[in-house]
Amino acid sequence: MAEPQRPRSEQRMRPAPLLFEPAEAGADPEHFFDLESIEDPRELLDRATELTHAFRAATDRSVEFQAIAAAQLADPRRFDRLTTALIAERAEWTEDYAEKMVEFGRDLLRGGVERRD
Repeated sequence: MAEPQRPRSEQRMRPAPLLFEPAEAGADPEHFFDLESIEDPRELLDRATELTHAFRAATDRSVEFQAIAAAQLADPRRFDRLTTALIAERAEWTEDYAEKMVEFGRDLLRGGVERRD
């Protein structure tokens, strides 16, 4: 019996968990979250789509945490504060992008930006 289809919005809100692969599997360039072993194209599409949503959600959350950390590091109240140039160097960003991330992080810390959970 086929599994009932969930609305797309529910799939986005509940992405597949990102599990770390064993080191030996990660060393094989043909191996990617065991997708290569799925023979049914429907199942392969479903699982690959779940992973795509999970990676997007993980990326969004990671960027938010980067912004929060950048804002904290740039906080003028810190005795060890970093300039945006140093933050940019550390994160491998341009200085303009670091400035935008610091502002985004400040907005997040103030609660002024709606977080995506």
